Amino acid sequence: MYGKIGILLLAACAAWQAQAKVESAEAARLGQDLTPLGAERAGNAAGTIPPWTGGVAPPAGYEPGMHHPDPYASDSMLYRVDRTNLDQYSGQLSEGLKALLERYPDYHLRVFPTRRSASVPQRIYEATRFNAVSAELIANGNGILGAAAGIPFPIPQSGIEVIWNHILHYKGDQTHMVNNQAVVIGGRANYIKRDRHVYYVYNREGMTQGDLDNTVLYYKYRVTAPAKLSGTALVVQDPLDQVLTTRKAWRYSPDDRRVRRLPSLAYDSLQPDTSGLATADVVDSFNGAPDRYDWELLGKREMLMPYNSYAVHQKGIPYDTIVQPRTLNPELLRYELHRVWVVEATLRKGFGHLYDKRRFYIDEDSWAILAVDLYDEKGALIGLQESHPISYYDVPMFNSTLETLYHLKDGNYFVDGLDNNEQMYDFDAKLSPRDFSPQALRRGGN
Repeated sequence: MYGKIGILLLAACAAWQAQAKVESAEAARLGQDLTPLGAERAGNAAGTIPPWTGGVAPPAGYEPGMHHPDPYASDSMLYRVDRTNLDQYSGQLSEGLKALLERYPDYHLRVFPTRRSASVPQRIYEATRFNAVSAELIANGNGILGAAAGIPFPIPQSGIEVIWNHILHYKGDQTHMVNNQAVVIGGRANYIKRDRHVYYVYNREGMTQGDLDNTVLYYKYRVTAPAKLSGTALVVQDPLDQVLTTRKAWRYSPDDRRVRRLPSLAYDSLQPDTSGLATADVVDSFNGAPDRYDWELLGKREMLMPYNSYAVHQKGIPYDTIVQPRTLNPELLRYELHRVWVVEATLRKGFGHLYDKRRFYIDEDSWAILAVDLYDEKGALIGLQESHPISYYDVPMFNSTLETLYHLKDGNYFVDGLDNNEQMYDFDAKLSPRDFSPQALRRGGN
């Protein structure tokens, strides 16, 4: 049975053009020549991208709660890319990454053998196979019917389908984490530590469309350092269709011990506590309503992308060793050659946004966005986002350990996810939607 929101969406379907589903014969490719999530199972002709064989298993001696040891620590670097050989690899680099390499002579990419480590629970594979013949876009692409877990469009026909695959790719059921963000202005980093909780709705075991009630996730954090911001908190209730139902967000201030509803925390409204360096919709590389853009699927390319970023994830690394004055420390980063879907988003007429155009590079194996080129209204390249992912093989799921947003005009940048000196994430945290209300935020602030 569908919930109230589901009934409203179904009733409106006649007025909205739905995206066609794939045929059963096409869906049967999943788990055959395609992986269960829709990637090409085979490697490339050159042998530089291997076949997908199911992901990576936890290394011997690993126990949940540990910072994830690098299963590929014995790999030798294949080659290094910097401004001196940029032309040789130009076709495999995002425009933003090329600009970063050109700007900073000491910045470089350490390229390693490609390891297709991404995997998810079996139930997500099974749900994805079902979605291939049942999921459809509604509400001009702002909503989805026929899916309540798994990748909704594993054999995508359009750019908007690929973006929905990213928004809804599996990130666990619930997570408690403590990590840090860094705002780097004028070469100086300022850190904020946050205690964070996320409760995911869409991919939960046993979830049906009716259970969603247009909710995709709940999120909250509390600042624990520095002292001047300690106690500041935020809670977010994220709907699936954010045009039909606006995202709800409340912020708690310890100064007056009050909880206030934020009028907007979407699109290019600025994230709190980021010194104006990050908009609301750059969290997880892109989130929220897709309605302000036209989404064009440019196809699939083999590109050098951040991947298997275990070296920068390891326990005990000082944050100032990772966060350098202009970029992350390149000696801690790993790049690999992977096939990515390329999607270009162009701002629709009549809408405003800080980014007039965005070009997304989405991993074929996980549907996670790995990089984004950002352009202003004059067509100038002004930013680069990168997600440095690992396989959290104890879940299992594939997600970022660090996210960066480089401002290419002024040289400032933003980093989120620094957890080297904190306890590792708890993927079995006891959470429920009741923990994400403004009342709960107020109780937590007392």
